[in-house]
Amino acid sequence: MPTLASEKKTTRPSARPGRPAPELIFGDLWEFDPAPETADPKLKARYELFINGEFVAPKSGKYFDSVNPANEQKLAEIALASAADVDAAYQAAKAAYDNVWSKLPGRERAKYLFRIARLLQDRAREFAVAETLDGGKPIKESRDFDVPMAAAHFFYHAGWADKLDYVAPGRRVAPLGVVGQVIPWNFPLLMLAWKLAPALAMGNTVVLKPAETTSITCLKLAEILQDAGLPPGVVNFVTGAGEVGAAVMNHPIPAKIAFTGSTEVGKIIMRSLAGTDKKMTMELGGKAANIVFDDAPLDQAVEGIVNGIFFNQGHVCCAGSRLLVHEPVAKEVLAKLKNRIKVLRVGDPIDKNTDIGAINSKEQLGKITSLVASGVKEGAEMFQPACKLPTKGFYFRPTIFSGVSMSHRVAREEIFGPVLSILTFRTVDEAIEKANNTAYGLSAGVWTDKGSRILKMSTELKAGVVWANTYNKFDPTSPFGGYKESGFGREGGRQGLLDYCKLV
Repeated sequence: MPTLASEKKTTRPSARPGRPAPELIFGDLWEFDPAPETADPKLKARYELFINGEFVAPKSGKYFDSVNPANEQKLAEIALASAADVDAAYQAAKAAYDNVWSKLPGRERAKYLFRIARLLQDRAREFAVAETLDGGKPIKESRDFDVPMAAAHFFYHAGWADKLDYVAPGRRVAPLGVVGQVIPWNFPLLMLAWKLAPALAMGNTVVLKPAETTSITCLKLAEILQDAGLPPGVVNFVTGAGEVGAAVMNHPIPAKIAFTGSTEVGKIIMRSLAGTDKKMTMELGGKAANIVFDDAPLDQAVEGIVNGIFFNQGHVCCAGSRLLVHEPVAKEVLAKLKNRIKVLRVGDPIDKNTDIGAINSKEQLGKITSLVASGVKEGAEMFQPACKLPTKGFYFRPTIFSGVSMSHRVAREEIFGPVLSILTFRTVDEAIEKANNTAYGLSAGVWTDKGSRILKMSTELKAGVVWANTYNKFDPTSPFGGYKESGFGREGGRQGLLDYCKLV
């Protein structure tokens, strides 16, 4: 039960004669008792590689620790793959493609994808807890978004598997063969589904490497693949750090490479694959602009802004980390945002009351801290609410910078943390110019009451996704991807399937 603040001997100051009472906010009234999610994540002490349908020990015999960023405690040991393990995974994927998967009709492949989706739904709470323990995001995000959306991608692509004649009207499609994939740490299970489901639906086989800091739900999904009866070798998981990713990317067998991660690593991969005939898709960094006009529903916009940058700790490439506000409402929006983040709860991600969980790693926390320090040094005005952070684990307060110009690092560089930079504009053209004045082009948001303005902005903004009067809404039927240094290719929808096939 919630505990009244009065029971904790805290009082609200009274109004003086002739003055209004101090503003009463939610945090003055209630402190919530802990409400941890109790589902058993069923973690193993050690996770092996998943190759040719079986869990196998790494040839090197080496393992590394997966750490809970909320308390810095070890969760499990993860196998460290070598180049020999990666080669074994590719050989298994090639044999499965040649002998089994490419020969199955689409309706049979669809059955496996449907089974995977249903089994994931059956174990949804278990996977949500595992995702939160391993990655640090709040349980309500893992439970309400990550796991259901991952299942939705398998369901959606299962529906396509026997309808591939309609993917490219007037053309026939064929699978590419073996695909190599590397995914990031911010959405381990969802990125896995984004990559696996279209590749399998189209008839390809896969070798995939998850991020080294968030490998657990990937390896737990391998258990589901076994339960679904997926033929051995169709999907293979190898784990480790950058060297393993490089081995996956540079191996001669895959016909396509799919990478989601930082722009810097994406450029390295593109250079290494230059001159080969490998197909590539890249989903890289972002510095999204969330644009609020003076006729926007401001309270709704504030909730969208908070959802776009704080509820996910800023751990998404499409996070709305740049807020462009129309000058007539800039002060009002800033005041509303400050009041809103004062009541955000930062703490244990497994607690259902938590709004902002843990930063994924100590290294990432250091990057956020450094960039925030640069914002202060360069003269931007910083606001952080007074909230108590846990003594153990990697945490960062929600942070707002106002008085920001385009020359500030916090307005130009991807922070990947709960940090919002606020710029202002006077005209539509100025808003478009500032929004597009970045090396990235992944996503943007527009808040206005005018439909014509939304249509104009959606055509003028150089972003792969433009949300109107909402933010961070996803659907497996809708393609997602970017322009410029945010990458190329699409994931999701019919367009995402086309990136996993060849037209014949």
